[in-house]
Amino acid sequence: MFRPVDAKVSFPRLEEGILDFWRKNAIFHRSIEERPEDKLFIFYEGPPTANARPGIHHVLARVFKDLIPRYKTMRGYRVPRKGGWDTHGLPVELEIERELGLKSKPEIEEYGIAAFNAKCKESVSRYVEEWTRLSERIGFWADMENPYVTWHNDYIETCWWLFKQLWDHGMVYQEYRVAPYCARCGTTLSDHEVSQGYEDDTPDPSVFVKFRVPSSEFRDKTGVDLPGHDLVSLVAWTTTPWTLPGNTALAIKEDAAYGVYEHDGECLVLAEALAEKVLGERASHIGTVEGGRLVGLAYEPLYRPEGLGTDAMRFDHEGRLRQLEASSDGLRRVIAADYVSLDDGSGIVHTAPAFGGEDFEQGKLFRLLFVQPIDLRGQMAEGLPGAGKFAKDADRDVIRDLEERGLMLKSGTIKHTYPFCWRCHTPLLYYAKPSWYIRTTKQKESLLEGNQRIHWYPEHIQAGRFGNWLENNIDWAFSRERYWGTPLPFWKCEACGAAMCIGSKAELVEQVVDRTKAEALDDFHRPFIDDILLRCEKCGENAKRVPEVADAWFDSGAMPYAQWHYPFENEDAFLKHFPADYICEAIDQTRGWFYTLHAEATLLKASEAVPESISYKNVICLGHILDEHGNKMSKSRGNTVEPWAVLDAHGADATRWYMYSASPAGSSRRFSSGLVEEGLRRFLLTLWNTYSFFVSYANIDQVDPRTAPK
Repeated sequence: MFRPVDAKVSFPRLEEGILDFWRKNAIFHRSIEERPEDKLFIFYEGPPTANARPGIHHVLARVFKDLIPRYKTMRGYRVPRKGGWDTHGLPVELEIERELGLKSKPEIEEYGIAAFNAKCKESVSRYVEEWTRLSERIGFWADMENPYVTWHNDYIETCWWLFKQLWDHGMVYQEYRVAPYCARCGTTLSDHEVSQGYEDDTPDPSVFVKFRVPSSEFRDKTGVDLPGHDLVSLVAWTTTPWTLPGNTALAIKEDAAYGVYEHDGECLVLAEALAEKVLGERASHIGTVEGGRLVGLAYEPLYRPEGLGTDAMRFDHEGRLRQLEASSDGLRRVIAADYVSLDDGSGIVHTAPAFGGEDFEQGKLFRLLFVQPIDLRGQMAEGLPGAGKFAKDADRDVIRDLEERGLMLKSGTIKHTYPFCWRCHTPLLYYAKPSWYIRTTKQKESLLEGNQRIHWYPEHIQAGRFGNWLENNIDWAFSRERYWGTPLPFWKCEACGAAMCIGSKAELVEQVVDRTKAEALDDFHRPFIDDILLRCEKCGENAKRVPEVADAWFDSGAMPYAQWHYPFENEDAFLKHFPADYICEAIDQTRGWFYTLHAEATLLKASEAVPESISYKNVICLGHILDEHGNKMSKSRGNTVEPWAVLDAHGADATRWYMYSASPAGSSRRFSSGLVEEGLRRFLLTLWNTYSFFVSYANIDQVDPRTAPK
């Protein structure tokens, strides 16, 4: 006989009974242990950060993560699933800053790095219980009792080992470069972090600025005489007026035609192809100059070094920055650059090597003057328009100043895509400063080759979003000028400047000045690690650790090795569990976890430290969760859905079924409690009623499933 079923079923109540059965009988544990050890299917859990409550988008990822391992378990595979927690990084720090009312790095340091990091450590496990409870409620099976945790010393030590492999093979370097920089957070961001913060239709100024040249010098250089005019102005276009105090060159297109025009009583120079668009029909054409004739022409600076509030520097013959000793007045000049466009602007590009990668490279190539009018807080220097204001807030002051001095031809507004900090939403500055880099560009072909051996769903991600990202790969800026993170294991000698890298606590103890202090070190974080001095390998003097910590994405990409504390222990376990057969996250992880996993495996294989250059074989790349109106869910919009209300009302099975069936896995899907209820009515209740009908008549006919014909 079949057990009678109630047509008025409560799925949430039924599920609670099943969960209780699983708990009492250790079903998850048995589903692993009762499968053969030599028939493994490996799943990697992308670690969430548990310093905030989980949302419905976390349910989406978790049910898809659970789906494939369950299927493989039913096919007879042993599928171990180790849980993990991502605990370092800026998101955690920002949460603590808000709690403590701190607004800057100096305030954090005044509060105390040790006390601040202690708060961060406390925060990251604040909602572990809630995450675990939700994971259990939706039927997500993973070992949450023995998770890997990125702040643990063992995990950090594996990250140090990884850095050591890259260091020993010449893949790590420090260089003065332009990198995306968040002035509020006080740190550089990596390219894959920047990709998560772009916003369309951001308004910015669009200004055409006049750079003056004595007409006699212009005539001597170009052969064009300008009778009745003492000055001629080169017209340059920019959408970043705040960078104009850092201008040290103007770039032109060498083979383009540049017109000299009389306009409102003054002489102006700009590309002929753009003249009518910029000047209108009132301008009178005086003459034409080939771009090459303008190269080397000196012009008057908008702002002189003595008004910049900072020492000027200059690039030397080797492309390195050196302090400037002599006067810099004659160093601003016209240069030729291939990137100058005749599609928009004026055909003359304002160049400030302190801001922008192309500008910085031109600075090295032409040995330009380098001036930095913006400090690390993002504030304009004293003596300049907008002094003390955040750079982009100083735009209006710079524009007003140039208008009053007659150096602004015209100004307007443009809307374009602009990068913001993906966590604090501050506009990013492309800012020249020293950072630590990994030479991922040297492994471009290996990264691309490895990608060809990964099975992607949807398929177009492989050659599209992920493949294009690898094709346009730049070196990974992995250092962060922050506090709560894996400390970089690099020390620099205070006497000779030599740098060294350690790859374990044992190496640290061997090279330390105070062995007792190193042996007693039980927390590898700042500020405790900062107190450890090493003996310089070259001169024997004291070496001090560099202050930076690692990009938290480096931590997450290290999980295949660090979850086992490899290579210090568990070598067999690591080799059995590498690479993963399956991973799953949302599409934004193509430039996050998917990338860092892939990059670190490729780099380690090149260093001969691991046996395989890919860390995962199959990946499902999920679309985003949208609200019922089709808008992306976000806390700032206030349109997120609290998962417990949905689960309590309709149950986990109905929620899971909707996640699976609403759209293909790689597509975005709308979500609301009402849509889950609709799926419940159309599918689960239909299935239940069908089963109820069958049971009723099977019992009437006294059907015994144990003896029924097969």
